[in-house]
Amino acid sequence: MQLDRTLAPDFRTIETVQFPTPQSVVLDNGQPLYVINVGEQPVVRLEVLFEAGTWHEQVEGASFFTVKMLSEGTKNHTSAQISGHFDQIGAFLELSHTPDRANVMVYGLTKHLETILEMVSEMLHEATFPEKEFNDIRNITLQNLRVNLEKSAYVATNTFKERLFGSAHPYGRMQKEERITALLTSDLENFYHQRIKARPFRVFLSGQVGEAEIALVNRFLGQHSVFEPLLSTITSEIVPQTEPYWLEKEDSVQSSVRVGRRLFKRQHPDFYRMVMANEVLGGYFGSRLMKNIREEKGFTYGISASVVPMRQEGYWVIGTDVKKEFAQATLDEIQKEIGIMQNELVPAEELEVVKNYLAGEFAGSLNTPFEIADRVRLMVLEGLDVDFYSNYIQRLRVVTAEEIQSMAQQYWKWEELQRVIIG
Repeated sequence: MQLDRTLAPDFRTIETVQFPTPQSVVLDNGQPLYVINVGEQPVVRLEVLFEAGTWHEQVEGASFFTVKMLSEGTKNHTSAQISGHFDQIGAFLELSHTPDRANVMVYGLTKHLETILEMVSEMLHEATFPEKEFNDIRNITLQNLRVNLEKSAYVATNTFKERLFGSAHPYGRMQKEERITALLTSDLENFYHQRIKARPFRVFLSGQVGEAEIALVNRFLGQHSVFEPLLSTITSEIVPQTEPYWLEKEDSVQSSVRVGRRLFKRQHPDFYRMVMANEVLGGYFGSRLMKNIREEKGFTYGISASVVPMRQEGYWVIGTDVKKEFAQATLDEIQKEIGIMQNELVPAEELEVVKNYLAGEFAGSLNTPFEIADRVRLMVLEGLDVDFYSNYIQRLRVVTAEEIQSMAQQYWKWEELQRVIIG
């Protein structure tokens, strides 16, 4: 039978997604372990998270480099030996840092979990911060920073956040060469002892795991004594700047445009309504901004709008890169599209398309055990309700056109939006 390609395939509207409930275990030292036992392949991901981000540092830059240095040497192993330890079992180590926290993550085969935990435990409790390795990482970081500072998109994004929160705020702070150069290994060691070694943590274990793997985590990570940090989280005042910022670079052929404002966290009552409004305006390929500025005007290859909720705060941003001569026209079109949403209701057919897109996107983001673990981690760390993701699609589907218009009127007043143009 020949397929008739003139007929659209059947589809089913996604109304709900069954979100798995993680198993919660308390290790012998009182630290929580969250187990997501899903997947058919014998693979595992181990995550150990600490409250050790920018919010918690006394010396600027200490948190970032402390985390990066955890794999650069311990009392018993050199940097090369640590790397070889993971390489020989096909495991992948990832050390990441955000303003809110630090994360040690390892991917590997389930059968190698004991070998993984052996080295992770050593890194967390016996790191040594050798001078040579620190200088190497610092030099690489400085080189990357110098390259990035030549990119208008990098400068625009960081300038935008700096003007939303203030240059001293953890969410607005940019890496600066002089601060990186001034860092000492003693600064990293102090932060390590204040926030990582023998300090509270959370563990997330996902993949094909069971009681044997839980017992291994408890043996390697649950036997060390844990003490509360000596220093509390640093408080930081938000110092925003609201006037538009336009930095022209003579040698640049394009301009990076950022428009937006400070917003709220996922717990806010307007969160779902704002997600829907954002999606209509610029959240997906068929959005109004894409149709106008990419398809009709041809100013850019892409433009997007995003709701970015974080632990303490959040923000909303429209971002695009355009030819320099189109920067002002792009701002004008963004303002025009916002004005339309403030004055006219979204048609029912368009709204249904957006709801179906968001439902499908969410369902498609839960294909692997590690993607599910990412959602579980977010729920735990952000203190979200247990049904946050189970009811995610339903909460988006009940948003009305009137509520979307209200979001545009309340949060997208043009004179209140920060505008940054670099290039």
